[in-house]
Amino acid sequence: MSANFKGKVIVLTGGASGIGLSTAQLLASRGAIIYLADVQEGPLNTAVDSIVSLGGTAHGTVVNVRSRSEVELWINSVVCEHGKLDGAVNLAGVIGKQIGVANIEDIDDDDWDFVVGVNLGGVLNCLRIIGMPKNAAYIASKHAIVGLTRAATKENGHRGVRVNAIAPGPIDTPMVRKSKETDEEGKVANIPMGREGKAEEVAELIAWLLCDGSSYMTGTVQSIDGGWAC
Repeated sequence: MSANFKGKVIVLTGGASGIGLSTAQLLASRGAIIYLADVQEGPLNTAVDSIVSLGGTAHGTVVNVRSRSEVELWINSVVCEHGKLDGAVNLAGVIGKQIGVANIEDIDDDDWDFVVGVNLGGVLNCLRIIGMPKNAAYIASKHAIVGLTRAATKENGHRGVRVNAIAPGPIDTPMVRKSKETDEEGKVANIPMGREGKAEEVAELIAWLLCDGSSYMTGTVQSIDGGWAC
């Protein structure tokens, strides 16, 4: 299905690479006006240029999702510009330097604060609902998003606002490739479909959740993991 997003204003965090960039490119190709946020200015500018070069409309802003004031300033500026906000995609996320290395008792406080600050504090709808050893901060931050998604659904449904979360399994992104240098848990052999997912496949799911075709879907967690969590 190719949903039409013509004129829809979409904000997206973590848009400089991986799933965020693929999602932004897909939505822009279908007519959306994209506002990207990321902490990496260089890659962010490159992402915006790639969308514009293909005829899409995109704007980039350096935003630290751990900062409430920065996020509010960014969102408010978008709403002031267009008088509306049609959708938000929260994909900014980090794994942390101790993934696959530290047990709970060995977790560094700064690493914990960083991972939870970005993944949970940034209100991310990107999560995995499976436990893995030596990943406590990452897993805790992602499980918390399930409850946050459901709470936001209850509180905002009367306003016509839908809130859904996605739960990607092993997806071939720059961040996942880097984590493989220390994390040996995520092997293709553990995936029933026999391969890692593509960022473009996750982007299609996100586009579906944003479009009118899913207008009665809210409060859900949509797995896209090739059967990894089975």
